[in-house]
Amino acid sequence: METALQELLDRRQIEDVVARYARTLDWLDDEGQASCYWPDADIDYGFFKGKAAEFLPVVMQTERNSDRRWHMLGGLIVKSRSATAASSECYGIFAGASRQEDGALAGNLYGGRYLDEWEKRGNEWRISARTYLLDWQHPLPNQPDFTPNPDFPLPTVQIATSGHPLYRPM
Repeated sequence: METALQELLDRRQIEDVVARYARTLDWLDDEGQASCYWPDADIDYGFFKGKAAEFLPVVMQTERNSDRRWHMLGGLIVKSRSATAASSECYGIFAGASRQEDGALAGNLYGGRYLDEWEKRGNEWRISARTYLLDWQHPLPNQPDFTPNPDFPLPTVQIATSGHPLYRPM
């Protein structure tokens, strides 16, 4: 029973890291994003192959180049390999939009999957290796601007830099 309980607690910590990964990209939280990977983690996104410590500035600048970004990860499957090692796979959907030359906000919707290896050091789980696979993409032309639509006035937010006043560290 104790082993099963520890595996559940470990899985929950891994789920929290996966959620933090998406959230910290969207809010441009460099420190939070760094806390998802061990600095020596092996990363392969195709456009980048190397260690997490070198990947983080690249991915965060990529996110900063978008005027709007949104990541959603789900369907997480975790396989414990030992008390300090696990493997996982999950699906991800990402939308990014930037201001175009004509002033319109447009971008792409991407769907892919994350193949991750995990390592527990001390009491903390982080990604020790990641391979990202792109499955599909779809254009997103003419996205709504950052001003609420008067016919359906939902609040909007533009996150252009780290430290947005609505961001709450969790």
